[in-house]
Amino acid sequence: MATVVLNRRNLLVAGGSVLAAGASGLVLPAGAQGLAPTASMSGGANNYIKGAPVVERIGKGGFWMSGTVRRAGDGAPLAGQRIQIWAHTTEGREEDERSHGATLTDKNGAFRLEMPQIIPIFGQPHGHLAYDSGQFKTVFLRPVMRSAKVNSLEAHFVLQPA
Repeated sequence: MATVVLNRRNLLVAGGSVLAAGASGLVLPAGAQGLAPTASMSGGANNYIKGAPVVERIGKGGFWMSGTVRRAGDGAPLAGQRIQIWAHTTEGREEDERSHGATLTDKNGAFRLEMPQIIPIFGQPHGHLAYDSGQFKTVFLRPVMRSAKVNSLEAHFVLQPA
């Protein structure tokens, strides 16, 4: 007959196993519940201009804003989605209409738009991006750059139906 030793370590291991397995005893794969949607960021909508035009480039360029757009749940890439981009740059302030532009995602859900170098405002170099086309819930992002010297920034959207 086996002797079960009840000590703190064994109780913690057993308790963790029950929590991991759940009441049903089944362990679901990590992705079974799907990809969670991206939440809008505080300050992301600052200086947003509704309907900024789709452009080939903002200003003279030199800085690349890129990212991806996927559907919440299954993570499928979303083609043809409009992403608006704006920032405080070497050529204009983030509230200036000329500092705004939009681009569309490709068949892989990726987007890329060239713009002037982003420079700090209020001590932080950051960009603004928005998905606002209506098919999915609006999301505003405000990613902060690690340094004003980098010449690219990525932002990724996971959208849920409106």
